[in-house]
Amino acid sequence: MDWRDTGFVLAARRHGETALIVELLTAAHGRHAGLVRGGQSPKRRALLQPGNRVAASWRGRLAEHLGTFEVELLRPHAAGLIDDPDRLAALSSAAALIALALPEREPHGDVYQGFSELIEALDSAPTWPQHYVVWECVLLAALGFGLDLTCCAATGTNDDLAYVSPKTGRAVSRSAGEPYQDKLLPLPAFLWRDAAAEPLDIAAGLTVTGFFLHHHVLAPQGRTLPETRARFIDRVYRLTGPGAAGMIEP
Repeated sequence: MDWRDTGFVLAARRHGETALIVELLTAAHGRHAGLVRGGQSPKRRALLQPGNRVAASWRGRLAEHLGTFEVELLRPHAAGLIDDPDRLAALSSAAALIALALPEREPHGDVYQGFSELIEALDSAPTWPQHYVVWECVLLAALGFGLDLTCCAATGTNDDLAYVSPKTGRAVSRSAGEPYQDKLLPLPAFLWRDAAAEPLDIAAGLTVTGFFLHHHVLAPQGRTLPETRARFIDRVYRLTGPGAAGMIEP
């Protein structure tokens, strides 16, 4: 069996002395792994950095086999971010989340498109931190855990939304949630209306998405949030200052 597709590199790990097992997020075949012979060479390692867009050919005797990849670089996104460690950390975090959370070999055009748009934002948009948090919301929705941040779960209005219920994933207004605020998650304004986002807002958004990714997606599989996301959050801490310490917890 064989197929051709375009995809983004998610991860690569050593196999034997010279090969790599590479995971791609492909347009039509979902998250798919394959063996890349000679993948440990310096040239191939540079090609197979997380976030790079490639053309891939997969071949295996049976569909359920690991099979082998032949890959051709289309766009070196990782190299374009090498001088911006904050954006590179966000890219690494997103790639690792997909590799952990997405079912293998299950097409997810919405995740592929969302990841492509996130990379474009990381390449050029000054508001890329907002795009990253929104992307985690998109990933949650694609996996069946979409948040409803359009109106207050208690009043039905969309005025002054300030919290998210950790039980339902629905927004709660400031007045309705005030008596229970210690049990609710913070809801930054940019997630429910057109608003600018300060570093503390990004931290609050990551608190919300991290909670649901951990408790509803990864923990049921016996997994935890990836170390790359923790390193990205460390960089967010530096932007927010000491006032945000302890905010971003799953």
